[in-house]
Amino acid sequence: MTTERPITLAIVPARGGSKRIPRKNIRPFCGRPIIAWSIAAAQAAGVFDAIVVSTDDDEIATVAAETGAAAPFRRPPELANDFAPTLPVVAHAVEWWEAERGPVAYACCIYPTAPFIQACYLREGLGYLQADPTLDYAFTATTFPHPIFRALRRQADGTIAMHWPENEFVRSQDLPEAIHDAGQFYWGRGEAFRDRRGFFSSRARPILLPRRLVQDIDTEEDWQAAELLFELLRKQTG
Repeated sequence: MTTERPITLAIVPARGGSKRIPRKNIRPFCGRPIIAWSIAAAQAAGVFDAIVVSTDDDEIATVAAETGAAAPFRRPPELANDFAPTLPVVAHAVEWWEAERGPVAYACCIYPTAPFIQACYLREGLGYLQADPTLDYAFTATTFPHPIFRALRRQADGTIAMHWPENEFVRSQDLPEAIHDAGQFYWGRGEAFRDRRGFFSSRARPILLPRRLVQDIDTEEDWQAAELLFELLRKQTG
């Protein structure tokens, strides 16, 4: 049945073929499949009309259903390989929903391996889009732990050089602050995803996170560190 009311949609992209950490998207993390933490954060935010997992994998689809999301389609193979970027994957999910169910006003791409997502930041990101019609996106970001404008590079002969030599004698506190994508979620208007507009432009606003809530999970070492940090944060928050 099609609804005419534009909805707010959560999209969790979770393909089955992860290489560095096999079955990464449903591997147990602190007692639950890691994707379940992302789905739980989306549920706790209380702003989504539907939570959809975009996957090519039947086992992931089953886990999604068991944890409160839906997987009503299978992602096409060309969007499920190692080279498929996030944007066309999310655009495909938005287009599928609009063709089958109805219009999408806002969509949020929530990564399945981001257990540190908190509902309050999901609500904050939607609030930015609702308050400012000139914005296409809102995404999580955090500060670099070191001043990047004094970054070094190794040269072919083993010595070093500065990327910006003019900053060698500039105090770190006098350098501009730099932030980076935290890789947790991307809010966007339905039309921004459909039009494949880039995430990082003057039409995007960052949702700034404390660095303690940002942890890439790309290797086994990352995974172990993330579990230790996650358990510590859970103890601190009760």
